[in-house]
Amino acid sequence: MMEILITGIVLGGTYALIAVGLTLQYGVARIMNLANGENLVFACFGAFWLWSTLAINPVLGVIFIAPVAFVLNWLIYVYALRPLVNRARNRGQLEVDSILATFGLMFIAQGVMLLGFGGGYYNYNFLSEPITILGANYGLNRIVALGAAAFIAAALYLFLNHTRYGTAIRAVAVDPTAAGLVAIDVPRASAFAFALGGALTAASGALLSTFYTFNASMGTLFTMKALIIVIMGGVGDVRGAVIAALLLGITETAVASLIDPGLTLAATYALFILVLLFRPQGIFGRHPA
Repeated sequence: MMEILITGIVLGGTYALIAVGLTLQYGVARIMNLANGENLVFACFGAFWLWSTLAINPVLGVIFIAPVAFVLNWLIYVYALRPLVNRARNRGQLEVDSILATFGLMFIAQGVMLLGFGGGYYNYNFLSEPITILGANYGLNRIVALGAAAFIAAALYLFLNHTRYGTAIRAVAVDPTAAGLVAIDVPRASAFAFALGGALTAASGALLSTFYTFNASMGTLFTMKALIIVIMGGVGDVRGAVIAALLLGITETAVASLIDPGLTLAATYALFILVLLFRPQGIFGRHPA
C-alpha cells in the first residue's frame, strides 16, 4: 500500500500543476480552455527537443519552456479571447464562446504538432534508474519530477498569498466587478492569470515527459483530467485542485495496481461522479447562499 501511495502522489503531483493552470485560466480569466492539454503536449515536445538536440536537462528546460508558454498564452488571450470577453453579456455566454473558440484552438494545435512530429509516440531516457524509498524502488525521474512540481507549486502559493499582485488575482477570481472598484486592472490581471496558467501547464508537460510516453494527440485526455480535477476541487480554488489531483493520482495508481490498468479512466470518471453526487461544490467549495 505504501508503494501505491507514493506512486500515486508522484502522478498526482504532476496532475496538480496541470489542474492549477486550468484553475487560474477558468477561475480568474473565466475562460474554459479546452486546448489546455495541447499546452502540455507542446511542452513535452519542447523538453524532448532540448534534451535530444542540445542536451539540456528537461527539468532545467522548464526555465526556457515556461516563459515561452507564458508569452504564447498571453498572445492567445489578448488577440483571440479578449474580444469574446468584451462582447459577452454574461458569464454563461462567455463560457459557451470560450469553449467553442478553444475547441478550435485545440484542433489547430494538434494539426501543427502532427505536421511537425507525426503521429508516433515519443520518449527519452532521463534519470531512468531506480531509487529506494521505504524499501521499494521507484524511478528517479519520477521523484525528481515530483520535487520540481512541489517547488513550482510552493512558489505559486507564495506568489498568490504573499504578494500584492497575487492578492489582486485572487480578488478578481472572487468578484471581478468588485475588484475593478478598488482600482485593480481586471483585464490585465485576467490576461496574466491565463498566461500563468498556460506556463504552469507547460511546466507540468516538461516534467511529465521525463517518464511518460507521449504523442501529438494525447492533449485531450489531459484536458479532460484537468477539468475533472478542477470541478472536484472547486472551481477557482487552487488548494482544492491540488488535493483533488493527488486523490486522482492515488486512485488511478491503486486501480492499475490492484485491479486492471485498463480501468484507470473508468475509475477517474467514477470518482468524478461520486463527487458530483455528494459534494457538487467541490472539496473546498461552499454551497451557494
